[in-house]
Amino acid sequence: MLPLTLQPRDGAELLADRLALSAAATGGVQLSTADFGDWLAERGRVNAFRVDRIPFAGLDGWSFEETTGNLVHRSGRFFTVEGLHVTERDGPYGDGPYAEWHQPIIKQPEVGILGILAKEFDGVLHFLMQAKMEPGNPNLLQLSPTVQATRSNYTKAHQGADVKYIEHFVGPGRGRIIADVLQSEHGSWFFRKSNRNMIVEAAGDVPLLDDFCWLTLGQIAELLHRDNVVNMDSRTVLSCLPVDRRATGAVHSDADLLSWITGERARHDVHAERVPLAGLPGWRRGDMAIEHEADRYFKVVAVAVHAGNREVTSWTQPLFEPVGLGVTAFLTRTFDGIPHVLVHARVEGGFLDTIELGPTVQYTPGNYAHLPEKERPLFLDTVLEAPAERVGYEAVHSEEGGRFLNAESRYLIVDADDRDVPLTPPPGYSWVTPDQLTWLVRHGHYLNVQARTLLACLNATRTGGR
Repeated sequence: MLPLTLQPRDGAELLADRLALSAAATGGVQLSTADFGDWLAERGRVNAFRVDRIPFAGLDGWSFEETTGNLVHRSGRFFTVEGLHVTERDGPYGDGPYAEWHQPIIKQPEVGILGILAKEFDGVLHFLMQAKMEPGNPNLLQLSPTVQATRSNYTKAHQGADVKYIEHFVGPGRGRIIADVLQSEHGSWFFRKSNRNMIVEAAGDVPLLDDFCWLTLGQIAELLHRDNVVNMDSRTVLSCLPVDRRATGAVHSDADLLSWITGERARHDVHAERVPLAGLPGWRRGDMAIEHEADRYFKVVAVAVHAGNREVTSWTQPLFEPVGLGVTAFLTRTFDGIPHVLVHARVEGGFLDTIELGPTVQYTPGNYAHLPEKERPLFLDTVLEAPAERVGYEAVHSEEGGRFLNAESRYLIVDADDRDVPLTPPPGYSWVTPDQLTWLVRHGHYLNVQARTLLACLNATRTGGR
């Protein structure tokens, strides 16, 4: 029997120092931040990209099932577009206000890999990022993780090329694990979908392939201040970095915070049932789109795609297209010198466990413009009317471009005071520190994908990446 060498349980302090050094480095071994825009534009010029809207009848391999009307692929793989019926009642005994709605939903049971490869150059950690085309991105090409692949991709269900660098994230000898956690996808558009968010430090040499670049955390932080550059998959993985804990105090202890989350999950009685897409109440299907009868929320559309540098170079697929620009924001306050953000225990029909912590505000204002003031979402107007001097962060980021078309939101971090939101906020809201969010995100299904984006942006502002 070989001798056993025990490993340290937690090298967090040393790793945090290395991450802080990378966050302070604004120049990379390969590429300066000033030259990044030219590099990304050049990657767009050398690859041919095109996305065209098509009628549903133009989809190749996709069709509406006769029995259910669900939109499915002939292989039985990838994903399906189905109907969802959600009923939700608040209160400790399910005796509170009642809500009910129907909507299309994406059912994609396979777990994908979102992985960023790290490597040290000249004593500084760098991260391998990819210039990746996604058909739903408004500018097509954005900065993605090293690996951004569904199981169908990396098992080659589509008979495409190998996923580059996948060997660093699956199988033996994959290097040192920095983060590895299952996180949810958009609960409003996916039914119980998770992806594996991974950061792995490479062992040995890593060849640099076309469309990839090494960047420091400081460089990525600066790019997070630019509109539509760092894609959603990169942002969610970056939020999982075990950055240094800076604060020892909080309005609520960690135990009290977990108890509050558990209480929120217990008080919401949510039933989400998959139903046929055909005849979905409140929705109509035409030749070019499935859309809400009030022209709100989102549409299901179809596109034809050509991308010269993808594993498969041309294909057709459905996409979800939101109606209007979203607004996603954290309100922040400082208590006894410690920064806090206001989180919202959000119910979304596709969540695995009733609620996840979302931003203070996560809405598309146009969906609520018809409502009287007293029925508008809490804190939405506070964010929309915030003066410029109280906005600590603002950028437009798009959501996952592989499934959503032109899905953009203004992401903001806005300073608040007691007039905006008191120390004791309304039910369903709680003050937490960024350190507590970093602690929670190491475990799956606590922060929704929008909150994880804001956490990555918050860390970018804290490291001075501007």
